[in-house]
Amino acid sequence: MAAERSERAKSQEPRLSASLIVVNQRNEILLVQRNPKSSAFAGVHVFPGGNYDFSQDAGSLEMTAIRESFEETGILLASSSSTGRFPGDAELDEARERIHSQKELFGEFLGRWGLKAEAARLERFTMWTTPANQPRRFKTQFYITFLSNPSASSNAGSTKFTSGDKLDRLPTPDGGQEVVAARFVHISDILREVANRQIMLMPPQYYIVKTLLPLLEGRSTTEEQKAKVERMARGSFGGLDINPMPMKVEAVEEAQKAQQRKGWSCLVYEGDEARGGVKGRRHRSLIKFEKPGVVQEIELQRNFDVYDEDVVKGLIQENEKSKL
Repeated sequence: MAAERSERAKSQEPRLSASLIVVNQRNEILLVQRNPKSSAFAGVHVFPGGNYDFSQDAGSLEMTAIRESFEETGILLASSSSTGRFPGDAELDEARERIHSQKELFGEFLGRWGLKAEAARLERFTMWTTPANQPRRFKTQFYITFLSNPSASSNAGSTKFTSGDKLDRLPTPDGGQEVVAARFVHISDILREVANRQIMLMPPQYYIVKTLLPLLEGRSTTEEQKAKVERMARGSFGGLDINPMPMKVEAVEEAQKAQQRKGWSCLVYEGDEARGGVKGRRHRSLIKFEKPGVVQEIELQRNFDVYDEDVVKGLIQENEKSKL
């Protein structure tokens, strides 16, 4: 019995993973759609990413994010030496297949072409841990990066995929077993498609997109917008470690509102009054599931200024004290 409990506890330990928010010059974000037949998160749209692999990623979650984004979309955040040649599409596709099937290490591929992964271009943008009541758990570090102008950057231009729908090749080298589509979508269009139930986002992705919306207005990314995002990423927000806690809607909503929310679930985040935060503070998501793991509707409730460094820093300090 003890061995059984130990094995169950081990299976519940969250697996380290990384995900990359790629923003192009049009304030579009790169989304990939998971296979609708997948056993987990079927059909949902996510940012490219995956599990940390020690042999592939050399102790770096930044490398995980870069490698997985390359495997899933073909976009390679790497630079070549001044004398080297950046690989073409056919060579990139061959490398994606070899790396995905573990026939070649990502580092070996980079070394063979004289490439260097541009990990310094990635900024932390929150970490999320799957709730303890889920059978498959992940501790995912989200990063954000901006694509350079294709005309000025070999890594962007080489993929021929820096905006719009990707239709030229399968997005993954495994024949679409994990990911069936990849495309850039303007941040406001993402939320419109979610509202119209054209696409589904999971709570972390929805939270991040909602957070970025006021920072990336318009259809052309400005240096001022980049600076705002980078400042936020390098501040307390970027280092937020969010551990959603499932609660019954009745526990966080008034009786009448809870009745209207029948069939909904609630995830409460750090700093919410239901997690010991100041009275009246909301930091939670209300979710209606179409079926297990498939979100039908989602609503973020957050009534504090997440763009104020002092406010977010205070929330973190408050949460640390509550753990003592």
